[in-house]
Order: sequence, then C-alpha cells, then structure tokens
Amino acid sequence: MTLSHPNPLDGVLVRVDSVAYHSNCFLLHNGGRAMMRRIAVVGASLAGLSAVRALRRQSYDGQIIGIGAERHEPYDRPPLSKDFLTGRCTEADLALRDPDEALEVDWRLGAAAVRLDHHRRTIILDGGQEIRVDGVVLATGARARRLPGTEGLAGVHTLRTLDDAVGLRAALSGAERLVVVGAGFIGAEVASSARSLGLDVTVVEALPTPLAGPLGAQMGSACAALHADHGVRLITGTGVARITGRGRVEAVELLDGTRLPADVVLVGVGAQPNVEWLADSGLEILGGVVTDATCATNLPNIVATGDCAAPFNPYADGIVRSEHWTHALEQPATAVATLLAGRHGGPLHTAVPYFWSDQYGVRIQFAGHRREGDTVRIVEGATEDRSFLAVYERDGRTVAVLAMNKPKLFTRWRRQVHIPDRARGLHAVARTGFPSGVSNLPQQESA
Repeated sequence: MTLSHPNPLDGVLVRVDSVAYHSNCFLLHNGGRAMMRRIAVVGASLAGLSAVRALRRQSYDGQIIGIGAERHEPYDRPPLSKDFLTGRCTEADLALRDPDEALEVDWRLGAAAVRLDHHRRTIILDGGQEIRVDGVVLATGARARRLPGTEGLAGVHTLRTLDDAVGLRAALSGAERLVVVGAGFIGAEVASSARSLGLDVTVVEALPTPLAGPLGAQMGSACAALHADHGVRLITGTGVARITGRGRVEAVELLDGTRLPADVVLVGVGAQPNVEWLADSGLEILGGVVTDATCATNLPNIVATGDCAAPFNPYADGIVRSEHWTHALEQPATAVATLLAGRHGGPLHTAVPYFWSDQYGVRIQFAGHRREGDTVRIVEGATEDRSFLAVYERDGRTVAVLAMNKPKLFTRWRRQVHIPDRARGLHAVARTGFPSGVSNLPQQESA
C-alpha cells in the first residue's frame, strides 16, 4: 500500500526493514503560536474536550471555538453500555466538564461541520455558517455502523451516543428478549447489562471466536466464556441474513437458517470514522485522517486525534485507528503540542495502547498490541477461574498484556510492554525534523 502526500517540501524517504517512512512530512510549516489567534476544535466529545483543556494547559490564550454535531455538552461514553443502561447513573453523572474550569470556549453545539477549506482557512457548518480559523484540531470521532435494511424498523438499536443510550434503555425496560449482533466489547457489555436486568439474551458473532482480532483466538475464547457463565447464549461462525418485522422487529434470521425471536436488537458491528465531510479537503484519508506519530496531518496547521484519526502507532508498527477511551483522553495533548509548535514539531505520542471492559462483574484489561504469531502464556491464575494474567511475547519481548480481575498485577506488567524492534527505527525517525509521510505501512483498526 502506498500513500502519496502533497508536500511542498522535499521528502526524505527512510527504509527500515522494508518499511518506508517519510519522516515528518506532516511538519506544520506555517505554524507558530504567535500566528494562531483562533483555533477550532471540531468534535465535542472526550477527545475534543481533552484538546481544549490541553490548549489552555499549554498556555494558549487565543480564542477557541468548539464545534459539536450533538446538542449535548461533552459527556462520558463508557457508562452508556453499563451503569447508564441499567439505571445506576443519570445523564448528569455523565458530564465531563467541570463547571469551575476556566476554559473560555465558544461552544457551537448541535452544529455539524460539513466542509473544510484549508486554502481559505474556513470551516463550514451545516447551517451555512463559515468560521475562519488559524488552526484546526480534528476530533470528530466515529459513529456506529448499521445493518442495511433496518432503517425505520422499530426496536433495532445501535449504541454510540447519549441519545442512542436513552432510546435503548427505554426499549429494554419493556422487553423480554434481546439479540445482540456482534460480540465485541460494546455488544458484550450491553449483553451483560441486559442480563442483569433479567432479559433473555442471545449474542451473535460472525467470526468463529469473539475478540480474536485484538486478543487472539485463545484469549478471545476465554473472555467469551463469560457469556455462558451468566446464562447468555452465544452463537458464533454465522452472520445475520435479515432482521424481520412489520414496523417493529420480530426476529433475527441467521445465514445458517436459525431464527431468533427478539423484542429488541442491538447492532454492535463496529464504528465508522466521521471523516466524509473532509473528502475534498486535501487531507489524506485512509480509514481515518492519516497522521504521523505527532498527530500532524499532511496539511499545515491541521492536526487530528481521537477516533477519527489514523496515526502511525509504533507499538502496532503501522497505521492504527483507535477507538478507546484512554487514547481519546491522552493523545489530544500531543496533537495540541504539535499544532502550537509550528516548524519545530511536536512530541511523539508514546503511550502504550490500553483499554478495559467491564462484563458480568469482571474487569478485563489489555495493553499493547497483539499480532498473529505472538506467543501467549499465562503468568498467574487460570482462564477457567476467570482470574488470570497473560502476556504476549514476540522476539523475546513483552508486546502486550491481558488481565481478567487482576488489576494490581496488570499495572505492574503494563510497564513492561515494549515497542517492537521492527518499529524502533521508524519511531526514532519522527524526531529528525525532516518532511515526513507514511508509505507502505500496514493499516489496522482497533477493536
């Protein structure tokens, strides 16, 4: 795979183990803190709010405009599939903003950005308003994928936003049977929550093993066993043929002919980055807005972070779009530093990838990045006890760690996760200050 990057500067191509990497092609060659009197943060979720906070913490005293497609102020998403769904927390509990914070942001909520004109340094909103800016932080996130043919069929839900969660919670309150399509983390957490509410729950997964992508088949099976432990039916290795009903869902029909009666269906088949509005912007788009390890894009004074970005990740040795909470919390500080640094370049984002999931009263934690061929071994506990810690090793190094109900031990092992040897040269290249880009790097997407 080769990506071409418009770049007014001469690129320096560096090859490390047959992987081509143009170091620092994304240099912000028109940047500089003094020139930026107005910065737009496009996206008002965790990544957007984190970017706003980072701007103020890094002494930016200019105008900040926060643009958000949702009408809600920034809120926390992880509880949507858990405590909010079961009624243990309220909408007010989800608020991310501290009323005592002096962020001085001009929030434009309920207004979606529909076009970016980098030549005119203008963002156009869906109401026709044009906003001129000196710098842009892209943090538009992602939206839930839907199954074709389910539009307008009552009882079929996705879960990504607060409004989604409100609708799903109301639907579950009067339901008896839930079918979850997709056994990823969102699907598993909703299944867990619904089961705690007393519903009959069936989870359908097209792959032979749930979570095999991020965890591998062995550990994916260990985590998926939680469903059976709590009376949830798990069907794997077959997809959905159609969802039937006259105005309201009645059943889910599988490709193997199985018919699953349902009062409610939750579709949890991944997310799609909100980048369509950038199609004519000149930005490099490849499953997200492509950036280097400093969050810089191929256009000056524009950085990208959070779920909408596809940055070079040294732990994965490739371009990876991550949808995890910790990533959206931490990475925006790097993006902001890069935006403000101008020609001098920003710092690398070097945090070890991390996510967690709470299912059926069990805490699952994972750090690092797994790939096929890694060796997995249990260092403490046992999978059948639903309490263990496993490490993933490659070339004698620990590249990832997984824990189930072992939080203290996990914290110790998390510190031992290393950048793979193959990626070390590429990681170091980003510090050289040469014009950069990305070429022939593997593209991956987080679970």
